[in-house]
Amino acid sequence: MPEVKVYSTRACQYCRLLKAYLERQGIDYIPIDVGEDIDAAKEMVKISGQYSVPVTVVDDEIIVGFDTKRLKEIFGSRPEPDKYDVLIIGGGPAGLTAAMYASRKMLTGMIITENIGGQALESWAIENYMGFRITTGGDLMQKFEEQIRSEDIRIELDSVKSLKEENGLFTAYTQSDQEFSGDSLIITTGVKPRMLGVEGEDRFIGRGISICSTCDGPLFKDKKIAIVGGGNYALTTAIEMSSIAKEVYLIVRSKIRADEIYKKQYEDIENIKTYKNSVVTGVVGENLLESIVISDRDTGEETVLETNGLFLAIGHDANTSFTDGFVKLNDKGEIITDKNGRTSHPGVFAAGDVTDVEGKQVIIAAGEGAKAALSAYGYISDNRMDKQ
Repeated sequence: MPEVKVYSTRACQYCRLLKAYLERQGIDYIPIDVGEDIDAAKEMVKISGQYSVPVTVVDDEIIVGFDTKRLKEIFGSRPEPDKYDVLIIGGGPAGLTAAMYASRKMLTGMIITENIGGQALESWAIENYMGFRITTGGDLMQKFEEQIRSEDIRIELDSVKSLKEENGLFTAYTQSDQEFSGDSLIITTGVKPRMLGVEGEDRFIGRGISICSTCDGPLFKDKKIAIVGGGNYALTTAIEMSSIAKEVYLIVRSKIRADEIYKKQYEDIENIKTYKNSVVTGVVGENLLESIVISDRDTGEETVLETNGLFLAIGHDANTSFTDGFVKLNDKGEIITDKNGRTSHPGVFAAGDVTDVEGKQVIIAAGEGAKAALSAYGYISDNRMDKQ
C-alpha cells in the first residue's frame, strides 16, 4: 500500500470529499492541516506549486484537487447501478436538500457536482438561517453534507457538459467523459463566479487567484492579498481576511454596495486599504502570482500592488450553459420554473439560484430543492403506474 499524505484546510469541501473517498476505499492517509501549520503550507506550495487545497501525495506522485479520475485509476471504485431514479446536477443547498428528500422517498439518487456547498461556501457569516444564531457557509454546508452521507446517495465530483433524453431516460455527459442516466433530472447548478477577463488570469487560478476564500484563505496567513468587488461577499471576505493576512487591498469598480452592518465593521479595520473607482487590468508573476495592476477608471492612472493572493468577488451568472435549449430560460439565463420546480421539459425539475425564483438565499434554495424532489417523486410514481 502506498504512503498517502493529504494537505487540506478545515473549511475546504473538496478536502472532505477526498478524505471520505479514501476512507470509503479503506486507504490509510496522513492528514496535514495547512491552515494551522505554516511550515506545512510552505512545504505544500513548494512541492505542488499551488496556493489551493487539497493536494495529495501518493508515494512520489502529486495530485492537485479532488481528481476523481486519477484517484480511481490508483485506488479503484465501487460498482454502481446502470441508472438512477433521479440525477441531481449541482451540490449546493438546493441539490443536497433535493437528494435528501429523494432518498427519504426511497428513490435511488446521484449528485453530480463541481463542489459541495455551492455559493453558500462564500459566506463567512450567515445570520438568517433558522436554527442558527450565526454560522459560516462552510460550517452549514458541512452539516448538510454529513446528513447526505448518512443516506445511500452517490456523489460524483464532475461537471456536466450536455444532456440528452431518449425514450424517457435522461443522460448527463460530463467533462471527464463519463455518462450517468436517470428516470428524472433535477438541475440545481446555482451560479458561477464572474472572472476578470484579463490576460493571464487562467494561468494563476490556484496559483494566487482564488474564487473560494473560505477554502484557500488560511494559506495566505501574514501575506498581502487583494479582493475585487464591492458587495456583501467582497466586504465579508475583506473583514475575515484582515485577521489572517498582513494587508488587504479592496479593489472596487465604483462604490461599495454592501449592507450597512458590513460597511460599519469594514470601516474600523486598519489593515484594509480600499481603491475605489478602480479595476484590475493585469496580473503578474512567474509560477505564482506576485502582483496586480489596477487602473483608475477616470484618469487611467495605473498602480502596481505587490500581492500573493487575489480573491474574486465580482458577481455571478446562472450556471446554465450546459442545458443548451434543453429547458426554457429567461433573459438572465435562469431556468424558468413553476411553483413546484417543474421546468418546460417533462421529467426535468430545477431549484435554487439557477432558477428564476427571486430570493437568492440559502434557506429559499433548500426549500425549493425539497419541492423539486417531491415533484420528481410524483413524476416517477405516475410514470410507473402508467406502465403497470
